[in-house]
Amino acid sequence: MNSKLRLLLSSLVISLLIILVLFSCKKDPYQIGLDLLPPSDTLKVKSTDTCTIIAYTERVDSVSTSNCSALMLGGISDPVFGNSTVSFYTQMQPSSSSVDFGTAPVMDSLILLLYYSGYYGDTTTQQRIRVYEVSGDMNIDSSYYSKRNMPVYPNLLADMTFRPRPKDSVEVAGKMYSAHLRVNLGKITKYLANKLLYAPASVFSTSAVFNVFMKGLYVESEPVSSGGALLNFNISESLSQMMLFFHNQSYDSLSYSFMLSTSGARFLHIDHNNYMNASQDLKQEVVNRDTLLGKNMLYLQGLGGTRIKFRMPYIMNFAKNRKIAINDALVLFNNASSDTTLAPPSPIICIRDSAGLVGSVIDEAEGTSYFGGIYNKTKGTYFFRLTRHIQKLITGYYSINRPLYIQVNDPLSIIIYPNRVTINGYKPVLPGASPARFRLLINYTLLN
Repeated sequence: MNSKLRLLLSSLVISLLIILVLFSCKKDPYQIGLDLLPPSDTLKVKSTDTCTIIAYTERVDSVSTSNCSALMLGGISDPVFGNSTVSFYTQMQPSSSSVDFGTAPVMDSLILLLYYSGYYGDTTTQQRIRVYEVSGDMNIDSSYYSKRNMPVYPNLLADMTFRPRPKDSVEVAGKMYSAHLRVNLGKITKYLANKLLYAPASVFSTSAVFNVFMKGLYVESEPVSSGGALLNFNISESLSQMMLFFHNQSYDSLSYSFMLSTSGARFLHIDHNNYMNASQDLKQEVVNRDTLLGKNMLYLQGLGGTRIKFRMPYIMNFAKNRKIAINDALVLFNNASSDTTLAPPSPIICIRDSAGLVGSVIDEAEGTSYFGGIYNKTKGTYFFRLTRHIQKLITGYYSINRPLYIQVNDPLSIIIYPNRVTINGYKPVLPGASPARFRLLINYTLLN
């Protein structure tokens, strides 16, 4: 063995021995030096989930649905939350500014095509919709909320019953297309088709001019008696449109498209039927405002439905006469149902000022992995981390301990979630439910 090889092997052996010595001497960093300190000087780390927290369900006045990311339609009947229907208003836009329908144009058909982008609920239930032409002005820069109604002309353009097929391709004239809903707007009356065919050419010059002439469509959902689903339609898909098929004296088969698009005004109208068909417990808590029922059960629903309001009335006294550092503070709550498919995937927690303006809590700035709010399907649990928020409360940095709100939909987002979940209250009477109650868990260190 030559000298260079012996030197290399010797270096490797020495390195391995050093590593073994270092690992054999390694101690838990939290234990180093503890054996040199008297017990009274060790850190006083404690944990509690007995801080008073009061929560109850209340109705959301309404939610902004202006320029929503998807059009939603349908009726759903829930054994706890009762009946909900979602309808939509939308503008249409001409596909070109140069239009000539020819001499003596005649409608063959007028079809509204809505391409599915998802659904929520049971698609085996039949749905019924009606379509009207909007008579009121819509503006993409205006705010529209879920309780808003627009005036419409009395002419019924369509009255259709259908069973949703959001996963099935559709065959049209021997060609397959992605799953979509086709609504015939020329079967009952030719009114709208003729209005378009005989419009002056100038009407199509710009979208703004056209939307003065034809302000939009209202597609209205009927309630369902059981089951049901809420259907999402993709307006970014170029195939989502209203197609006018016609002929004239020169040509037998012609067509012109009016587009649905993100540049047009649209919003959802949502109706929860005043919770008349909801469970008695929910109705008592939400409609009759019996806030004490929040002890047993809480109800969280999207689509401008219900939210959870909670307070920590004595939290500012938590550090009274002692100096405390909050290591971690979690609001924890559980899905009270065994069904995990309907729960909101990512509700939010927010705070409101004295003027009712919505703001976020300081911990949210740390990101989702820290802040939480994501549903754990395996465990059926949620958490929100409020460590910095509570530290500022107990140190007097915040002068007012405002209530917090948990809700499904972010008021600043154009994505509207329909999901709902029932949650064990903060002091449930159900046997064995105490570990899963709505609670605040605080880990802290006594500094004096």
